[in-house]
Amino acid sequence: MDSNSGKKLVALADRIVEKFNEGHWEELGLISGHSQEIRSYPRLIRSLQWNDDDYRGNVLGVLRQIVERDPKVLSVIEQYIAERFDESGEYVSAKPSARRITFAPHVFSVPDVAVDPTLAAVMMPLSQEFSAVYRSIRKACEDVGFECVRADDIWEDSVIIQDIFSLIFRAQVVVVDFSGKNPNVMYETGIAHTLGKEVIPIAQSLDDVPFDLKHHRILKYLPNTEGLQDLRKRLATKLNQLFPATTEFAEDDGEVPF
Repeated sequence: MDSNSGKKLVALADRIVEKFNEGHWEELGLISGHSQEIRSYPRLIRSLQWNDDDYRGNVLGVLRQIVERDPKVLSVIEQYIAERFDESGEYVSAKPSARRITFAPHVFSVPDVAVDPTLAAVMMPLSQEFSAVYRSIRKACEDVGFECVRADDIWEDSVIIQDIFSLIFRAQVVVVDFSGKNPNVMYETGIAHTLGKEVIPIAQSLDDVPFDLKHHRILKYLPNTEGLQDLRKRLATKLNQLFPATTEFAEDDGEVPF
């Protein structure tokens, strides 16, 4: 386990000691798929029931055991705690420790769903010339265990912007392609930033990036075979850097994304 994950576990343990009862442990076990480890961990529930001094140590121990066995579950635990004990409204941000605002949008309906820790939403031009780019993005996500979804992959609402808002709301990370200065992509990027999402911008030319966003690091790519293979590798690396506890690299299948 790396130091970043260790720090997250310590912070989660403090929150659990402060907030959890026996029912919360049962819920967390069901959600994470680790009920057996929680039930069988020595003295965890007993030390909680009796308010023993070793309860925090037991909390840290069971969290470490679960995460070392299944690193992806760290994000699930973070999400559960953030949603279960956030008293300021819906939790949708990738940064649970940051100051938050509560707002009720008029144009969209807020979906009654949780953030999916392995969902990547893609906002990009939907024309045929970007099909190979999307395949490269999808492959990059698959390489590190993320599901990749674009707006035209879903049809759950009669109003397309509601589907887009719901997708961004559910996503852990949003990949935006500014190539061609597409106004829809600019609008969708604004939604993602407002919801506190981790946004990864890409573009074929830095001239396509709006001035207000030029201070962000952009993954620049060329729309040819070599360029898209490079985009796949660099995007997978970026996802792994941002979410080390969630991602895991798969074997490169050597496919050309065309």
